[in-house]
Amino acid sequence: MADISRLNAVRTGLLVAALLLPTQTLAFDLTGAWASERELCDKVFEKKGGALGFAELSDLYGSGFIVNGNAIRGKAGKCTIKSRRQEGDKTILSASCATSIMTSELQFNYKVVDDNTLIRDVPDIKDMTLRYSRCPM
Repeated sequence: MADISRLNAVRTGLLVAALLLPTQTLAFDLTGAWASERELCDKVFEKKGGALGFAELSDLYGSGFIVNGNAIRGKAGKCTIKSRRQEGDKTILSASCATSIMTSELQFNYKVVDDNTLIRDVPDIKDMTLRYSRCPM
C-alpha cells in the first residue's frame, strides 16, 4: 500500500513539475531582407559579390532592414539584439544600435501577420505602424 501511495506522489510531482516548466515556443525567424513594399524589394536591396546590401538609391523607394542572427542592419545604422520577449501577439526586441555619429538603445515592437509579413509599431508615436514584407532574395 505504501508503494502505491509513493508512486502516486511521484506521478503527481512529475505532473506538477511538467506544468510549471516553461514551454519552448518556436520563435518567428526574422532572418532576411524586409522592405516597406514587397514590389520594391529589388530597388531597396541588391546583392554584390554574394552579399546582401542596400541599393544606392534605396531611400527613394522605401525603407527596409536586413536581419542576420542578432544583427539588424538599416541603411543608416546597425543594431545588435540584446533581448526578446513576447507580450501576447507582439514581440518586443531591445537592441543596442549605432550610426556613424551616435549609439543608442532602441526597442522594436512587431506583430507577425504571416511568415513573410510583419507590422511594426513605434512605441514613441501613438498609433503609428509600419508594414514590412520579406523580400525573396
